[in-house]
Amino acid sequence: MSRAVQVLRALRLRLFGPAKELVGTDQFGNKYYRVPKHETRAGQIIPERRFVEAVNSEAYRYEMGDFPTEWEAWIRKRRKDPPTIEEILKNESYREEMKQKIKDVSEKDKLLQAKEYKEGLVAEPAHTQVKGHASAPYYGKKEPSQDPMSTANTFQPGSWMPPGSGSSHNK
Repeated sequence: MSRAVQVLRALRLRLFGPAKELVGTDQFGNKYYRVPKHETRAGQIIPERRFVEAVNSEAYRYEMGDFPTEWEAWIRKRRKDPPTIEEILKNESYREEMKQKIKDVSEKDKLLQAKEYKEGLVAEPAHTQVKGHASAPYYGKKEPSQDPMSTANTFQPGSWMPPGSGSSHNK
């Protein structure tokens, strides 16, 4: 390599930083890149950067699960090396297997509960009916209560007594 090419590469690196390197792609077509750690011309050290160029460039259309978990862990630097396609496929089949096992166990549990309810071994859960919200001024009552009426001109601290308490003061 000629000395001129080396000087031009070094100059480009100092001015613009290193070029992004394609690390891999996932089964959806998203491309994952890294920009290695480098030093700016002012001497500042820039740490390694990892990012994805998504197939769908409209970020608001993405939902949870659009990026494989393994790639997301790599981007967030929770793992050192990028995942392989074999690893992703193996983990995906494991997740599907776990979903099926969970579904089977849940169905067995529902059948067991129904059997226990039928045999009277377990009391069925009570279904309560709520007639309002606890923060409502008349929770559980048919009619709202009268709010105390007072103005700032006539208010005396300690003068209000709950209804039905009479005129006795508890001190």
